Amino acid sequence: MPHRFSPWGAPAVAALGANLLLSAAGLAAPAIGTGGVPALYPTQAEAEKAAKLHFNCKGAHKMGSQWMPCAKHGDAPGSVHAH
Repeated sequence: MPHRFSPWGAPAVAALGANLLLSAAGLAAPAIGTGGVPALYPTQAEAEKAAKLHFNCKGAHKMGSQWMPCAKHGDAPGSVHAH
C-alpha cells in the first residue's frame, strides 16, 4: 500500500511542539509587540507596582522564585482561578 501524504504529519507536529514551548516561555513575559502585561516579576516591589497599575489589586505573592501581582492568586478582577 503506497504512503499517502497527510498535512497533519511531522511538520504539523513540530509546529505544535514549538507553539507549546513558546507558550510556556510566554508565562514569564508577553511576546514582544503584543501589548500584554507580564504576570511574573523578579521582585516583590515590581509585582506590587504591577498590581496597582495593571491588575486593579494590591500586594504581591510568591510564585516559585518569582513574584505575582495581587496578595493572593486569583484576586485580580476577572480572574477565573485561585489556589
